[in-house]
Amino acid sequence: MEVKQIYEILNTITAEVLGKSDLVQEDLSNIVDVGREIINAEKVDSYVNKLVHHIGKVEFNNQKYKGKAPSVLMDKWEYGSILQRIDSELPEAYENSTWNLVNGESYDPNIFYQPKVSSKFFDNKITFEVPISFAERQVKGSFSNATQMNGFLSMITTSVENSLTIKLDELIMRTINNYIGSVILENNPNTSINLLKEFNSRFNENLTVDEALTNADFLRFANFLINTYIDRITRISTLFNIGEKERFTNSENANLILLTDFVHSSNVFLQADVRHNEYTGLKNFDSIPYWQGCGTNYTFNDISTINVLVNDGSDSPKEVTQTGIIGVLFDKRALGVTNLDRRVTTNYNPKAEFYTNFYKVDCGYFNDFNQNFIVFYIEDEEV
Repeated sequence: MEVKQIYEILNTITAEVLGKSDLVQEDLSNIVDVGREIINAEKVDSYVNKLVHHIGKVEFNNQKYKGKAPSVLMDKWEYGSILQRIDSELPEAYENSTWNLVNGESYDPNIFYQPKVSSKFFDNKITFEVPISFAERQVKGSFSNATQMNGFLSMITTSVENSLTIKLDELIMRTINNYIGSVILENNPNTSINLLKEFNSRFNENLTVDEALTNADFLRFANFLINTYIDRITRISTLFNIGEKERFTNSENANLILLTDFVHSSNVFLQADVRHNEYTGLKNFDSIPYWQGCGTNYTFNDISTINVLVNDGSDSPKEVTQTGIIGVLFDKRALGVTNLDRRVTTNYNPKAEFYTNFYKVDCGYFNDFNQNFIVFYIEDEEV
C-alpha cells in the first residue's frame, strides 16, 4: 500500500481557497490588532504617562468552520487497506429451444455458461498531520483568570479543527476535480456537455460565455438539459461512463453538484422571467462556490476553472485546464473518500514544559471510471 504525504499541496490549496493566491496548477498525483502584534510603549495614560492601559475585555475568534464540500465520505474499516469492487457484465441472450423443436434433434442442457466478472482494487492512501504546541504556564501571566486562559487554548484547538476541515473539504474537491479532468480528456460528447454550444446550435444563436449567466433563455435551456440527463442515466447504458460499462444510476444514487453562480443566476433570472415564486429549475443538488479556488477576486473564470495534472489510470499524469465548469452529475459510486482515520497523539516536553498535539489524518480516495459521470460546462466555440 502506497501512503502519500500531501501536506505541501494542502498548504497550497488552503491559500487558494482563502483567496490568498491565484489559481496554480495542482498535482493531484496568533491575538493581535490589525497589523500590530504587541502593545507598544504608546499605550499609557495621558495624565502621568506611567499607567499602562489595562485590557478591559478579552474576546477570542473561536468560530468553528463546518465545511462546505459535498459529502462523498464512505464507510471505514479497521483492518486491511484495499477496497475491492466487483462487477458482473450483462449475459447474452440465446435461442429458446422450447419453441423451435425439431424431430430427432438433441438439446444439450449441460453447457457451462461462465459469468463475466471483473474486479477493481483501490489501494492508495494519503496522509498528513497538523502539529500544534500548547504552553499553559508561560501564558498564565497574560490572563486574569483560568476561564480566559482556557478560552485562549480553546481558540487554538478550534483553529486546528478548522484547518483540518478545510483540508478535508478540499481533498474531496480534488477527488471530484480529478474525475472532471479525466472526463474532459476523454472528450466524449455524451459525458462532456458544452451547454452553450448546444444552446447556440439548437436556436441558431451566438451567445457568449460572458452573456450566458444573465440570459433567461439560455438558463432555461441549461436547466432543461441537465434535468434531461438526470433522467437519461436512470436507463442502463454504456454511454455515460469512461469505461463504457453497462450502468444505470437511480435518482437516489445520483449526485448533482452545481456552481453557485449558475444556481443564483437561475434563481434570479428565471423567477423574474416567469413572474412567480415557484422556481422551475433544478432540485436536490449540492452547490459549491468554486471547483479549485476563488483566485484573488472571485471572477467567473477563476471559480469555474480547474488546472490540474490528473491521474486517469495511465502511466503518467496528464495536464488538464478547463474553464466554465458549471456542474457535474455522477453516480455516488463513481468516487469517494474511504476509510477516514482521524486521531491525535500527544508528546510532553518536561524540560521546556510544553506539550504538542499531532492531529493526524489518513484516508483513501478513489475514482471509478466505470461509473456514470457527466460534466456540464460553457465555453465559447473557436472561430
